[in-house]
Amino acid sequence: MRMSGSTFGSIFKITTWGESHGKAIGVVIDGCPAGLPLCEEDIQKYLDRRKPGQSKFTTKRSESDKVQILSGLFDGKTTGTPISLMVMNEDQRSRDYGNIAETYRPGHADYTFDQKYGFRDYRGGGRSSGRETIARVAAGAVACKLLSYLGITVTAYTKSIGGIEISPQNFDLSARDSNPFYMPDAKAAVDVEALVSECMEQKDSVGGVVECVVKNIPAGVGDPCFEKLDANLAKALMSVGAVKAVEIGDGVAAAASRGSQNNDSMYYENGILTKKSNHGGGIYGGISDGSDIILRAHIKPTPSIAADQNTVTRSGENVTLSIHGRHDPVIVPRAVVVLESMTALTVLDALLASMTSRLDKIAAFFQR
Repeated sequence: MRMSGSTFGSIFKITTWGESHGKAIGVVIDGCPAGLPLCEEDIQKYLDRRKPGQSKFTTKRSESDKVQILSGLFDGKTTGTPISLMVMNEDQRSRDYGNIAETYRPGHADYTFDQKYGFRDYRGGGRSSGRETIARVAAGAVACKLLSYLGITVTAYTKSIGGIEISPQNFDLSARDSNPFYMPDAKAAVDVEALVSECMEQKDSVGGVVECVVKNIPAGVGDPCFEKLDANLAKALMSVGAVKAVEIGDGVAAAASRGSQNNDSMYYENGILTKKSNHGGGIYGGISDGSDIILRAHIKPTPSIAADQNTVTRSGENVTLSIHGRHDPVIVPRAVVVLESMTALTVLDALLASMTSRLDKIAAFFQR
């Protein structure tokens, strides 16, 4: 019997649990090797990037999102046994959702959740709430630390909001954490602030694009058929509620180019295979080629808006709904670390799976 799809990964495996207005949100990580130095602060710095209430452009829900490590550590290092992480919910205001108890919100999972299970937790969406991503970020922080130990980095940032895109000439990754939109372009961030402020005045919302870059991943990670690295990355990013499209490398633009333009020419330089371009985004045939993996997630506007919208009730009435409460006018900034985490989890799992692809590598490990 198929269960509810709350587990992700095959070797580095995570299972998330909890609801938006339940007592807590958490995750159990299975498959983390023993010996990795880890503490709550390693995880907290990632959670702080997604927590609410950091600017006027995020929900005013007041949550500290303080993580607790319940198991899997001894003397500051992982033991190889399951790691359990928990974040308590502190500021649930279920009364904010009283007017939607019997009404389906446009753009939300209310109707589909009800059709699948026969009921729904209308207090913030329950499991389909964006607050579930706390668990993904907590697990992703552990994955990022393990990848960093191997010299691999995963970095995400906002590429565009509402059509306002960062400029390659102004790109400065150090500026990413200095503005509320996590844009590595200070000028673009100023323009976005004006746009989002206008949307808020109009009781509306806006979407955008997050770009993620994986550096120093070796060639040969991934599989050629159903477990392609790019396919699994797409699935991982699409599993985040607001994501509606994923691109690898040139993505959609590749469909409008020619083979002579889209192919990445290769050559050797000082005995190292190098490419003249990276249109493929670092993955060919579902397997990494050793260059940077580049992917983008397209995120829809926040569906919870204060403007009047036409919808229906559970009993079949046509009604007009205005959504009140604490909601982000733009989801994109808080999604950056979520997508970074899902990328790290996918890459790490594929990396561990690749350890058994070749006999010579297995023999080298066991015949030391």
